[in-house]
Amino acid sequence: MKKSKLAVAAAVTSLLAVGGSLLTSTSALAAEEEKCYGVAKAGQNDCATKMSSCAGTSKKDGQKDAFVVVPKGLCGKLSGGSTMSS
Repeated sequence: MKKSKLAVAAAVTSLLAVGGSLLTSTSALAAEEEKCYGVAKAGQNDCATKMSSCAGTSKKDGQKDAFVVVPKGLCGKLSGGSTMSS
């Protein structure tokens, strides 16, 4: 095998290994977070809402169907925060 093909194969293998470990880390991190509805500032939501198609498009502060991801347990402590979309 040529050195250039060997280098490419090694690089691809490394990327796949790193990608696999990131998926595991992301899953563990997701278990420690929750969606908190009703606390995002206008234009600061993390994902789509019922009225808009992507992140950063909420129209007003505290929009009930817009959420931000926060550490698990924090949402209930925030004024207006809810783990359920209305």
